[in-house]
Amino acid sequence: MSEKPTKTRSSLAVNYSSTGGSVQSNELGMRAMQEKAYEVRGEQYILIKSPPASGKSRALMFIALDKLNKQGVKQAIIAVPEKSIGSSFADEPLMKFGFFYDWHVEPRWNLCNAPGEDGSKVKSVQSFLESTDQVLVCTHATFRFAVERFGVEAFDDRLIAIDEFHHVSADGDNVLGSQLRDLIARDKTHIVAMTGSYFRGDAVPVLMPEDEEKFEPVTYTYYEQLNGYEHLKTLDLGYYFYSGAYADDILKVLDPNEKTIIHIPNVNSRESMGDKIKEVEHIIHELGEWQGVDPATGFHLVRTPAGKTLRIADLVDDDASKRNKVSAALRMPEVKTNRDHVDIIIALGMAKEGFDWVWCEHALTIGYRSSLTEIVQIIGRATRDANGKTRARFTNLIAEPDASEDMVTEAVNDTLKAISASLLMEQVLAPRFNFTPKTPNSGPKDGYDYGEGGYKEDETNFGYDEKTGQFDIEIKGVKEPQTPRGKRICQEDLNEVIAAFVQDKQTAERGLFDPETIPQELTQVRMGKIIKDKYPDLEPDDVEAVRQHAVAALNITQQAKQAALELSAGAGAGAEGGGRSSDSEPKANTALLDGIRKLAMDVRELDVDWIDSINPFEQAYSIISKSMDEKSLKAMAEVISSKKHRIDVDEARELAKRALQFKREHGRLPDLKSADPWEQRMAQGIAVLAQLKAKQANG
Repeated sequence: MSEKPTKTRSSLAVNYSSTGGSVQSNELGMRAMQEKAYEVRGEQYILIKSPPASGKSRALMFIALDKLNKQGVKQAIIAVPEKSIGSSFADEPLMKFGFFYDWHVEPRWNLCNAPGEDGSKVKSVQSFLESTDQVLVCTHATFRFAVERFGVEAFDDRLIAIDEFHHVSADGDNVLGSQLRDLIARDKTHIVAMTGSYFRGDAVPVLMPEDEEKFEPVTYTYYEQLNGYEHLKTLDLGYYFYSGAYADDILKVLDPNEKTIIHIPNVNSRESMGDKIKEVEHIIHELGEWQGVDPATGFHLVRTPAGKTLRIADLVDDDASKRNKVSAALRMPEVKTNRDHVDIIIALGMAKEGFDWVWCEHALTIGYRSSLTEIVQIIGRATRDANGKTRARFTNLIAEPDASEDMVTEAVNDTLKAISASLLMEQVLAPRFNFTPKTPNSGPKDGYDYGEGGYKEDETNFGYDEKTGQFDIEIKGVKEPQTPRGKRICQEDLNEVIAAFVQDKQTAERGLFDPETIPQELTQVRMGKIIKDKYPDLEPDDVEAVRQHAVAALNITQQAKQAALELSAGAGAGAEGGGRSSDSEPKANTALLDGIRKLAMDVRELDVDWIDSINPFEQAYSIISKSMDEKSLKAMAEVISSKKHRIDVDEARELAKRALQFKREHGRLPDLKSADPWEQRMAQGIAVLAQLKAKQANG
């Protein structure tokens, strides 16, 4: 019997410059992100969007102390999602590093450390509001109970800081979201909202557009953060599809020499083997021979075949005394100073948001996570900077669809979601793209490197600013946003728009598995509808501008990734005879930046038509087809092809609008018999509307 091919999907490897800029402090003791946030300290409503480990907690301290001492704010209340995160706001001697004031929280006002349930701590909040002390730290739940008890007016002239803001939702059933809207409507409270992932896993926005408009955004990207580290140079993002039991394949993606957090699947998920305790035992058995338990920490000691003794922390065990001992050992000071304090952490619902283990090199997640926010949080566990840590990676181990399974539809859905998450993360980890129209008056921008030969007047140019990690890309025909709101969305929110697009089930299904799908139908009709739904009051010209910017960003990342793969294969050809591994897979080990530069050389005439004619899921399909066998791919294709896609009224209207634009450009309406499939599709949209009008006229 022939051996099954290896199914590794290495989808992205991004190299960073390690400039040290994001971890160096200015004369006030502020790192780059904190300095950026402090610049808007005078605003009443501030929204900080910044990755894990970028220093959001201390940024809040700087802002809160300024508001308390210089802006007439009476008190500051910091709300965190869970008690353990409350330690992030412990006392800090900021004056020692150059700031004007120290950060201090009276022990009685850190309610995350106080015994009792959240509901019983409301009396403490009341006592604090009546006191002259300045800072209180509590959980989201305690804050919710306090607002319900005392009303929003009790918090007038105070600062409310909400950490991990993505827990808030504009959904009417989200109590914290409703209370936040009431606070904004009263307009007598200062609010600082902080999050490392400003998109939820569901379709509900964090804030309604009219409320979000009132916030001054501070966006610090993953790229800015990682590019400014001292030690970490490369981050890998990979997906691996397996068949059978995941524990049998885990050593194909788990390196015992890497500091790793393993998140096993929820017991109710398809990937679960049915017994979480036995799953942990199976993983330990695969790693080596069990040597017992360290009495001081509760860590399992496991000797590998290579002779190394691994220290494994089990956070899955149902025995509370054992789990609490392990949790306490993971909070010891040695965790931050001793790289070998622990080697592997196995968790289920723990070790995600707010968990800090700087030595973590590999975040290995088994099974698809339903929330993109959760995926971002898990990746953040591995993206801390630490001495000697030059490479980090995230791996998602996914069960591939099997035609013999009863739950094949569920398997297909999980796979589509995993691909969507990977597309989004590729975008999040890339440099920021700024798109500008190519006009006769275009010229080079200060600080940008335009490559060999410099800026070329007669071509569309790619410029790169190494200091800021931003690309300036000229595109012929690209629309500029006309309003401040449109400009803010293009500058700050493109990843949220792309998140909504790649999570759209119909978009993912058709983009990946419908060979008759016309790229323009995805990039123009679907993307346009998603933006209108997300920003219902946005001007039509700005909807089109945001659409073009979002599609360009997504497509350029995908095309650059393919260029990076080609460069990688070519680079390996001289040394390894073709630059391919034993299973003929290209090695994706070249920086995304190199791929963008190659794309710049290969495509000299970037225009809107070129961008709209690319299916942004095409490269994802190419990778998935290499990592799955024919049977699995066929099962996916059959599930998706069984759903006949018809043009609904909204889509027909959007196609008709595109048809009118086509008429302005060509002097005629689209033809149903055209050889161009996009022209045919626009004509079909007109036909659907005509049939609908005829039906209405006939009663």
